[in-house]
Amino acid sequence: MDHILRKIVSKKETGKNLQKENEKNLQREVEKNLQKEIETDIQKETGKDLQKEIEKEPQKDIEKDLQKDIENIRDDRQVNVKEQRLVFNESEKKISEKIRASLFQRKHNIQKKEEIKEEKQEDKANKDEIECPSCKVKVEKDKVISNKYVCYSCGGYFRVNTKNRIKMVTDADSFIPWFEDEEGNNPLAFPGYEEKLKEVQEKTGLKEGVSIGFAEIDGQKSVVGVCDARFLMGSMGHVVGEKIALAVERATKEKLPVILFCCSGGARMQEGIISLMQMAKTAGALKRHSNAGLLYIPVLTDPTTGGVTASFAMLGDIILAEPKALIAFAGPRVIEQTIGQKLPEGFQRSEFLLEHGFIDGIVERNALKETLSKILRLHRKNDGFASFGDNEFMSTEPSELMKERNAGIALKSPWEKVEMARKVNRLSAQDYIDEIFDDFMEMHGDRYFKDDPAILGGIAYLDGQPVTVIGVQKGKDMRDCLLHNYGMPSPDGYRKAIRLMKQAEKFHRPIITFVNTSGAFCGMEAEERGQGEAIARNLYEMSDLKVPVLCLMIGEGGSGGALALAVGNEVWMMENATYSVLSPEGFSSILWKDSTRAKEAAGIMKITAHDLYKLHVIEKIIPEYGCADEAAKDSISRFLKVNIKEFLRKNETKSGDELSEERYQRFRAF
Repeated sequence: MDHILRKIVSKKETGKNLQKENEKNLQREVEKNLQKEIETDIQKETGKDLQKEIEKEPQKDIEKDLQKDIENIRDDRQVNVKEQRLVFNESEKKISEKIRASLFQRKHNIQKKEEIKEEKQEDKANKDEIECPSCKVKVEKDKVISNKYVCYSCGGYFRVNTKNRIKMVTDADSFIPWFEDEEGNNPLAFPGYEEKLKEVQEKTGLKEGVSIGFAEIDGQKSVVGVCDARFLMGSMGHVVGEKIALAVERATKEKLPVILFCCSGGARMQEGIISLMQMAKTAGALKRHSNAGLLYIPVLTDPTTGGVTASFAMLGDIILAEPKALIAFAGPRVIEQTIGQKLPEGFQRSEFLLEHGFIDGIVERNALKETLSKILRLHRKNDGFASFGDNEFMSTEPSELMKERNAGIALKSPWEKVEMARKVNRLSAQDYIDEIFDDFMEMHGDRYFKDDPAILGGIAYLDGQPVTVIGVQKGKDMRDCLLHNYGMPSPDGYRKAIRLMKQAEKFHRPIITFVNTSGAFCGMEAEERGQGEAIARNLYEMSDLKVPVLCLMIGEGGSGGALALAVGNEVWMMENATYSVLSPEGFSSILWKDSTRAKEAAGIMKITAHDLYKLHVIEKIIPEYGCADEAAKDSISRFLKVNIKEFLRKNETKSGDELSEERYQRFRAF
């Protein structure tokens, strides 16, 4: 009996030992499999850093759960080995899910820590000092950033990357990039070029040197592109040229304006002749965009040089630049090496180009978005020429003071009117522009040689209707007169005027000119630059403009210099202004060889408003209420504003061909 009991006990113990051994084997197998999964998940999902993090942290919770499950299995002694394996497999699955959930949570926590760490590092970096490229002074980075990357010490400009530039000038989250998947190649099989591109792409996070796409500026739709100097100095290779051409073509199709922020060292040398071809390609695309009557605004930033300057950067309807930006075809060092001379301070900078007539304006960075928004609004498509938003009645009745003054003034002789027209305190073109129009934006330059201060021109609103306004500015004191060359335009001034007129024609804007000049400037430099050709070109182009042209003679109208701005559908004249083939002094000197007979000549020449009205040279006489001075400015300006609006209403329904034909027949009648 004892023997039998011992056998039974022995069998039970053997069964228990076998069960324990099986449990241990299963536990080792589970732990081994889980360890492999953990390592795989760590490598796949979190990388080496997370693996190190997990290795540091004890896995007590996981081991505890495992032990608990194993103990539960041990309690069930009736389960055979096969059933135990199934139980362990289910337990293994549950444990894996717990581990994955734990891993996910740990990964999330680590990522959150990394983000916080990066934010702290960025905050720390922003508080770091950086050196201003202009004044070389150490400045606080966070203050520079809040000042739109402008040095608060000297006003010098830091270069701005694509992301920040888009953030500065476009509405939040409105930028949608186009053609980001455009891929280039290595046309010359230039050694190391592909590797260099990959390196720059990784460093900058950019795919190429230009980012371009749809954006809104104060709600106004446009195409915006940004060249980034960090990407191979913003050089233009095939992809840059292709992205610009594709974007301009799409803008043409969708009738959108284009704004390009230019920043480049020029052509990309690694792509050789293919890079050169991008100049012609981008220029051609912009020509088609222009032919469709659409607006293009390049903004030149530091630096804009080489093939970019000689292509899309200088082809804008309106060209803007940031202060002190280097803008050139050949770089300063190349020029100095070629000519063997040191270049003067400021040569090829924005201010130099403004003075020499190549750009319309220099805009401070903090005013850039507002300026672009204003230009876009001025170029919204209008139907007709009299889209006046404010139809409030305005009286042309002069003030009581002007009535009294006008009643007490005797009739003037022709010579007295000559003297009145020449008065320094006479109201100027600038006075009338400021009083009659709203939001005048001055444009500069002839795009050839110079910006002539004698000619003032730009775009403004007349009660909501965009108009192009051009005037001769004389000056009101000695310093002002010297600045404006006494209102005697140079060839550059006439070329600036006709450039603005042709731009007005393109954008369907009426043109109003204010003429007050003793004549075109006579000097060596004027003849060298073609004074006669410039005047002739204005007469030629103005005769066929397809928009209404109204010319106002507000002072002296001296010879061809005045006529070059007075080929209008109608010509009006201030009652004390003059308009003549030349001055009375010149007339008497030529015909009578006696300049002292100028007063007599003034009477014979028929140069007053009343004489010219009778000769049908002018259509309307503008009252001055005694004298066109500061006191009369409000009354004269109200008269002009009401009558200019009436002139535009009268011509609103006329086609371009009708307007040019009427203008031609007007002058054909003389």
